Amino acid sequence: MRTIAVINQKGGVGKTTTTANLAHGLVLEQHKVTVIDLDPQGHLSTSLGVENTQQPGLDSVLLHDRPIEECVREVRPGLSLVPAGPHLGDIEHHAMRGVKRGTLLRDAMVNKFQDQDYVLIDCPPASNLLVINALFSTHEALIPIAGDYLSLQGLSYLIGTFKNFEKLGHRISESFVMTRFNTRRRLPQQVMDTLKQYFPNRVLATRIREAAALAECPSFGKTIFEYRKKSNGAYDYQSLALDLAYGRTS
Repeated sequence: MRTIAVINQKGGVGKTTTTANLAHGLVLEQHKVTVIDLDPQGHLSTSLGVENTQQPGLDSVLLHDRPIEECVREVRPGLSLVPAGPHLGDIEHHAMRGVKRGTLLRDAMVNKFQDQDYVLIDCPPASNLLVINALFSTHEALIPIAGDYLSLQGLSYLIGTFKNFEKLGHRISESFVMTRFNTRRRLPQQVMDTLKQYFPNRVLATRIREAAALAECPSFGKTIFEYRKKSNGAYDYQSLALDLAYGRTS
């Protein structure tokens, strides 16, 4: 089983879009996948057609020690979801102190999901306790990067976070995916070239092209494969699933 945090502290780079569609793409390649909605806004749950406030979620796991397996919901054949729950944001005010606060998710996942091939964690666009929990739960991070220089500026802080974890003896291996890629503009290609220069063999081969269908499908509770299966977005995320499974980089 591979557990992967989909993370970028900058908003608007396509973390949730990538988590939902990459997960479904992996399922279409015959993998068993669980996704964990670690964003209090619950956008991943919504994207998969699940009402975030009407069932036990990750909030009850982290705040009230509910077994995480009781909150797993199968949303597609081969694809399961742990929704955020309505009170996940309250974790910041949790009474517990010390390092234990940062390992709540890791502890909840011990010996769970062993029958899965992938667990993808959709992280919030922040640097907070929830992100700490995500990173302590995995040794692998997938970082979506939009084709603009602000994405690169924010990246330095995230890499610094990884280095701080490494000082604690917790190594996180990062890979990158270019999202919202506009093939008609020069800047996204320049951003990608810069990434490849500083992180050789870490940029996944597929670029996720900017497409209206990718922005539209969450409002219908569908992935791109259900909403428009013959679109560029569906092709790109299916290709990205193969990149992740076989380690294909550009």
